Amino acid sequence: MSKSMFEVYLNEVTDEGLRARLKAEFERTTKKFGLVFERHSPEGIRMPQAQVRRGRTVIREADGTFHKVRAISGDAVTLADEHGNVTEEKLKNVTVARQFGEVVFPGLKAVGSVRSGNPEDPAHVVINGENFHALEMLGYTHRESVDLIYIDPPYNTGNKTWQYNDHYVAEQDSFRHSKWLSFMERRLTLAKKLLKPTGVIIVAIGDEEHHRLRMLMDQVFGDNNFLANIIWQGSGKNDARYTAGGIDYMLAYSRSESALTEADTRWMECKTGIELSEEAAAAAWAQANGDTRLATSLFRSGLRKYKGQLEPAVFRYDQIDENGLAYRADNLTSPNPRPTLRYDVSHPVSGAPVKAPANGWRYSREAMDKLIGEGKILFGPDEKTAPSFKRYLRDHGFQVPYPVFTQARMPGSKRLETILGNKRFPNPKDPEVLMRWFRMVAPKDAVILDFFGGSGTTAEAVIRLNAEDQGTRQCILVTNNELAAKDDALLRKAGHEPGSAEYEAQGVFHNVTKPRVETVVTGVRQDGSNYSDGLPANVEFLDLTYLEESRVHAGLEYERLAPLFWLKSGAVGPVVQRTTATDAYEWNEESSMAVLFTAGKAAELAELLAVKPNQVKHVFIITDSPEQGDLAGEAFSDEITVEPIYGSYLDAFQINRSDS
Repeated sequence: MSKSMFEVYLNEVTDEGLRARLKAEFERTTKKFGLVFERHSPEGIRMPQAQVRRGRTVIREADGTFHKVRAISGDAVTLADEHGNVTEEKLKNVTVARQFGEVVFPGLKAVGSVRSGNPEDPAHVVINGENFHALEMLGYTHRESVDLIYIDPPYNTGNKTWQYNDHYVAEQDSFRHSKWLSFMERRLTLAKKLLKPTGVIIVAIGDEEHHRLRMLMDQVFGDNNFLANIIWQGSGKNDARYTAGGIDYMLAYSRSESALTEADTRWMECKTGIELSEEAAAAAWAQANGDTRLATSLFRSGLRKYKGQLEPAVFRYDQIDENGLAYRADNLTSPNPRPTLRYDVSHPVSGAPVKAPANGWRYSREAMDKLIGEGKILFGPDEKTAPSFKRYLRDHGFQVPYPVFTQARMPGSKRLETILGNKRFPNPKDPEVLMRWFRMVAPKDAVILDFFGGSGTTAEAVIRLNAEDQGTRQCILVTNNELAAKDDALLRKAGHEPGSAEYEAQGVFHNVTKPRVETVVTGVRQDGSNYSDGLPANVEFLDLTYLEESRVHAGLEYERLAPLFWLKSGAVGPVVQRTTATDAYEWNEESSMAVLFTAGKAAELAELLAVKPNQVKHVFIITDSPEQGDLAGEAFSDEITVEPIYGSYLDAFQINRSDS
């Protein structure tokens, strides 16, 4: 059907809203070029902690279908599907749920905390919940605030490693690729809104979906914002038929490549082995007693021991100068013939012109004179020997990373097994690999988000990086509490349904992610055994909760909403809770947030914050009156961000809307 004929038929639709939606869908799905796939209905939300009541939506566990509760009688429930068909079911076999478009209100519930870091540094946050809704929530707390997103989503291998609408997706599912693309597209679209203009997203993926993912990311982020296709050779099979395989990819895109260019952003890393080389140079100089020839001989002998651990470019720096610094003699010849670079250079002893290269010198006369004055030109014993450039190792210790690297994947699995004391999670990423790329891509005070948190490798990598270079990076990690398909089946067979304590304890958040991060920070495993001396860090563990609309309307859910305010304020210090319902305001000298419940007390709170030591960066004003909120905000200094929250939180915190 041509578009012109489509418009003829479209004009016959009398409902303006429907006509607009049909037109938008037509334009979205008819592309001249690009990734075309069947977009599936968004996933529903299982809410196992919520009480089954008349009128609510539930999922029937037997087949994963949605129903409305018509009536409840004892341990039985009457259900109606979307067509009005009525069935009877046992109460224990249904779970409260929300379908896409049924508005829910997110909250955060504290479920643990470890604090051993600087109280002025932002806390790392680990959230247990559905990542789509966590991303919607972060749209309130972190819009255009994230420096780096790293995710390791399901590779969609067909091995039932992920769920769509409460069902494990298997290889036999003929829609598994389009389901995966629908699943990823919604999350990447939300994630893009969280990135700063200079923000970067890196997505790990395997052969199964690499080509589709790149096209999807071209659509979501723009092909002009593609940065790199990084290839990690982590293993291989010698009995494979065609190639050894064992490759992971990392697709890197920016929110705005032009913003990165404008900021003169360059990814650089230390050349491999430079620290070993500098240590060998220092040791040789200490032994040589100021003798440069002896120091050079000792240095070269020391370098040979490390040859296999040094970049070839590092190994070539094999001489020691009179200041004890490692250097190498480099060519001073211009790469191309240029008449303006042909001039005489006098030997410092004889005064005669030295032998000049045929193409001319590499540097202009002014630059050459400056280098000679700085002692960076090495002359021979007389003018017959061509001079060379004295290139110091310390000035050339960094390089642009290659997009292909080889590093064994096995250490990542062994490390996690050592942290937890046993094997609980398959194929975790190696934190050493993540640390390497995080160093290059994100600043030392970056906000780093991982919304496919899995075993918690990203959190460990960020915590270790901060300990290494005294950075203040903040990790926000989101994971669910899903189980592997095999474990899920075993627990259900034993009578433990989702939501039960026995079932939830075996999920990835409670059984892997949380204990891993706790062990890395405290140095003590779940069973009390010692793992390490620990690392300095502050971490808050939170459950994503869904709040009752009636309680939100009544303003009774501040306890669950306070962590959102705290996250938005910078997550420094404790979450400020309300001690009594009559308090006009709440604040804590170590927290980045303060909350004003009575607009008329703004001046009083502002005076306290002005005269007493505190870390407050953000004041939230709870009011139903825009005028009162704006007036109260004028009492605070310009250094404090003031945000009025209107309408009993309703407009600010809705998620799962069909128009979002």
